[in-house]
Amino acid sequence: MPSMVVIATTAVPDHLRGALSRWTSEVVPGIFVGTVSARVRDQLWQAVTETVGNGAAVLVHPAPTEQGYAIHTAGTRRRVPIDFDGLTLIRMTAAPQVKSEQSPL
Repeated sequence: MPSMVVIATTAVPDHLRGALSRWTSEVVPGIFVGTVSARVRDQLWQAVTETVGNGAAVLVHPAPTEQGYAIHTAGTRRRVPIDFDGLTLIRMTAAPQVKSEQSPL
C-alpha cells in the first residue's frame, strides 16, 4: 500500500535529484515529497545511500511506532537520530572545529 515519504537532501549530485524527481515532487530545493510503495521507497533510499557522496540526506516515512514514523539518515550530519526507549530523538553532535593558523609574532 503506498504511503507518503519525505526525503530532504543537502549537497547531493544532480543525477540523484533527477532520479528522486521521477517518483516524487521537489517542493522546494532539496525537499522531495511523494506517495510510493514500500518497495519503491526502499529502492530510492538505496540509491540515495549509494550516491550521497559528501552530501547528506534524511528519509521520513510512516511506520508502526509510537510516533507513527521512522527516520533514516545518510551522509555526514550534525543531527543523528537515536532510539530512546522506543522513541526516536535527535542528538546534536559537536560542530567540526576549524584549526586556526597562528601567525608568528
